[in-house]
Amino acid sequence: MLLRITKHGEPILKKAAQPVDFNAAGEELPKLLRDMWSTMYAAKGVGLAAPQVGLSLRLAVIDVKPGEKSDPIVLVNPEIVSREGTLIEEEGCLSVPGIYVRLKRHERVRVRAFDERGRPWERTGTGLLARAFEHEVDHLEGKLFLDRLDIVGKLKAAVLLKDLKKTWT
Repeated sequence: MLLRITKHGEPILKKAAQPVDFNAAGEELPKLLRDMWSTMYAAKGVGLAAPQVGLSLRLAVIDVKPGEKSDPIVLVNPEIVSREGTLIEEEGCLSVPGIYVRLKRHERVRVRAFDERGRPWERTGTGLLARAFEHEVDHLEGKLFLDRLDIVGKLKAAVLLKDLKKTWT
């Protein structure tokens, strides 16, 4: 089932998400993950966090290779454990459709998380995967990529947002 993607301005996107309790989530977690994957792929995204579908859960999915050899990653209760280097590239967000900005992120990011079965894992991402790790963990902390812009960038984005919001459904 495709889920509705929350848009810029909705309060859930500005709140830190709650940790996933595997015991409480039970059999609902696999269905939610299937729905999140379907929603992300249908929207042609490379990542999707639970707050983006209206749920305050520390849960995200990432696949930076849609259309190529898929590399699906489930992040439950993730935390970034290290960051290195700098990379400035264009970034967008499914919750802010139509806006893309050049944004500074880290070139290498190491994440510690749990998979969908509650097994712990760690992984280092570089390039787009590093950017996706930071972007999705930001969502879980109640931050959007626009929050990382300097004041000039925020002013430019505000002008674009005013017009774009009229087209969002």
